[in-house]
Amino acid sequence: MNHSKTELEPIEYSYYDYSDWYSDNAEPTKPPKEVILPCDPTADDRIFHICMLSISLVVVLILAVLTRKNKFCQGFTRGSSSIFSPANFLDQTQKKGLVMAVFGLVFSKLAMLVIAPDPLPFSKDTPANLKEYMKIIAIFYYPVLYYPLLVCCTLQHKAGYVFGTLLSFGHFAVLVWQKFDCPKTPEIYKYYALLASLPQLACLAYLCVQFILLFVKGPKTDEDLDSSYYTNYVKSLLKKKSSTARSSTTDKPTLAERILEVPKSYIYIPEKVFRFPLKLAVSAFVALVAIYHTALLLVVLVVPTLHIVRAGIDENIAFLLLGFGIVLSDDRMEVVKIVTFYTWLLEVCYLCAMTLSCLVSLIMLMRSMVLHRSNLRGLYKGDVYSIYNSQKTIRPSKPGIVCWMGLTGYQAAIVCVGMAIQTVVFFICFLFLVFLIIIPVFYGRNVIAFTIAGKAWPGWVTLTLVTVLQHVTAKFAFIKKEAGTRDLNNRESLFLLTYLLFLINTAVGLIVAIWRMVITALYNIVHLGRIDVSLLHRTAESYDPAYRYYAHSLKVEVSQSHPVMKAFCGLLLDMMVEGGRAGQKIRDAEEGIQENRPNKATSRRRIRSRWQLLYTLVNNPSLLGSRKHFQTQHTSETVLNGTPKCSSKKGSKKEPAAVPVQPTETPTNQDKTD
Repeated sequence: MNHSKTELEPIEYSYYDYSDWYSDNAEPTKPPKEVILPCDPTADDRIFHICMLSISLVVVLILAVLTRKNKFCQGFTRGSSSIFSPANFLDQTQKKGLVMAVFGLVFSKLAMLVIAPDPLPFSKDTPANLKEYMKIIAIFYYPVLYYPLLVCCTLQHKAGYVFGTLLSFGHFAVLVWQKFDCPKTPEIYKYYALLASLPQLACLAYLCVQFILLFVKGPKTDEDLDSSYYTNYVKSLLKKKSSTARSSTTDKPTLAERILEVPKSYIYIPEKVFRFPLKLAVSAFVALVAIYHTALLLVVLVVPTLHIVRAGIDENIAFLLLGFGIVLSDDRMEVVKIVTFYTWLLEVCYLCAMTLSCLVSLIMLMRSMVLHRSNLRGLYKGDVYSIYNSQKTIRPSKPGIVCWMGLTGYQAAIVCVGMAIQTVVFFICFLFLVFLIIIPVFYGRNVIAFTIAGKAWPGWVTLTLVTVLQHVTAKFAFIKKEAGTRDLNNRESLFLLTYLLFLINTAVGLIVAIWRMVITALYNIVHLGRIDVSLLHRTAESYDPAYRYYAHSLKVEVSQSHPVMKAFCGLLLDMMVEGGRAGQKIRDAEEGIQENRPNKATSRRRIRSRWQLLYTLVNNPSLLGSRKHFQTQHTSETVLNGTPKCSSKKGSKKEPAAVPVQPTETPTNQDKTD
C-alpha cells in the first residue's frame, strides 16, 4: 500500500519553458573562430594619393607644354588632340584598348565605393552623417585621378607614353603592395576587397604593357581621316559581288544551317570592313566589368550568411520548428540533419541562379554587340525604320547629345539592376523546382504539387483532348484543297463545334493568359539588361527610357562618323593640303577627264565614275540630301534623311514645274558616247 504512494509521478516537460536559459550557470556564447581586425597597409593610402595627384598634375602640365610646342612647330595638323580633349570618341580608327582600360578602372573604383567605409582616401573613420557627401566627392575625384592616364594614351607623343608607363606602374605596384599587406578586410567578406580589386589590377597591368609597346613602336599617324579604313569601306560597297555569293544567298538554307545560325547570331565576330565605334566598345567593356562586380557582390552578401546559419544549427532548431507547428521527425538529431540539408539546398539554388544570371547577361551582351553592328549598317544605308517606328532625321539634337554622353553609364547601371532582378527570379524558380518536384520525387515527402495535379487530372485531360480535337478537325475536316488553293469545308459542322466548345475554350483561354503572363515576364527579365531592345511594343517604344537613350545616341554616332562621309572629307582635305597637281589630279580623276587620251577612253571613265556615284547613293540614301544640286532644287521641308517626302506643298500642285529648255546644238561625239 505504501509502495504505491511512494511511486514517482512522471515529470511533464514543457517545451515552452525557457527559465533555464536565464540561470546563473548559463554558458557564454562562443566567439567566432576567426576575428578579422582592421588592417593598415605599409603603403599608406592617404600619402600615396597625395603624391600621385601631385605627380599627375606635373605630368599634365609637361604634356600641355609639349603638345603646344608640337602644334606650333608642325603648323596645321588634323585630328590632333589636347590635354582637354584626350579621346576622340567619334573616331573609329584609334586604339580602343587603352581607353576601355581607363574606363574599366574608374568603374571598378565606383563599384567598391558603394560599400567602402571611407569613400575618400584622405580621411579615415568617416562619420556616418558625412559619408554620403564624401561619396559624392569621390565620384568626381577618381575620374580626375585617372585622367592623366587617358591623356597619355591619346596624345600620340613618346613623352606621353613614358609618363603613362610610370603612372600606371606606380598605381599597379602600390595596389599590389597593399593587397599583399592586407589580403583580408572586415568588410562583408574577408576576401571581398581582394577579389574586387582584380579588375583594377588587370586594367593597370594592361596599361603598363601597352604603354611600353607604344613607346617602342612610336606614335601612330594614320588615324581618323588619314586612315585607309574609310576608303576601304567605300571600296567594299562598290565591289562587285561574285556570282557564287549571289547564288548562295538565294538558295534556301537547310535545317542544319538554320540550327547553326541561331548560336552564330549570339557570337560577335569582328570584320575587316567594319570597326566597332569607340563609344559602344567602351560601353560593352564597362558592362562586362559591371557583371563581375555585381556577381561578386551578390555572392558575398548571401553565401557567407548561409554558411554561418548552417554552422549554427543544433538541437534547439527542433523546438523552434515545434513552436510553429512543424514536426519533421521525432528524433532531434534527424531534425538537425534535415534542416542542415535544406539549408545546403538553399545555397545550391542561389549559386545556380546567380550563375545562370551571369551566363544570360554575357549572352545578351554578345547579342547586343551583334545588333549594334546591324543597326549601324542599317542607318549608314538610310534604313531608319530598323531603329525608329517613324521617319527620323539623322542629325544631332539636344536629347541626342545628352543620351550619347551618358550611354556608357546607362548601360552599366541597367546591367547591374537587371542581373540582380534576374538572380532573384531565377532563385525563386529553382526553389520551386527543387522543393516541389525534385525532393518529393526522390524522398517521397511534401508531394503537394503532385497531389494537386492528381486531383485535377480530369480537367487537364479534358482540356488536352479538346485542344487536340480542334487541331485535328481543323486540318482534316474544315479545310479543303482545290486547284492549289485552300478554302473552308463543312461550314455547318464548324459553326456547331464553335458553339459547343465555347465554355471549354474559355478555360483554355485562362491557361493561355497565365502562360502569356509568364512568358512576357521571363522575356522582359532576361532582356532587362539590354538597351538595344525595347521592352515595350513598337508603337510605345519611345516610352522605354533605356531604348530611347540608345536610339538618340545612334543619331549622333551615325551623323558624325559615317564612313562614306569621312572618306569624302579625307579626299577634300588632301586636295586642300596638297593642292596644285595633286588636287587637279583628283578632280580630273573624279570627272573622268585626262589629257592626251581619246574620247572613248574619257567617256568610259566618266560613265564608270557616274555609275559608281549612283551605286554609292543607292546604298547610302542619307548622303543624297548633301548633294549640291539636290539642295538647290528641294527645300529642307520636302527632304527627310535624303529621301523625298511623298506629299508636297499645296502650292506645288497649282504651279507646274518648268520644263528645262533643251539646247539646239548638235550633239558631239562625246555626247553620243554618253
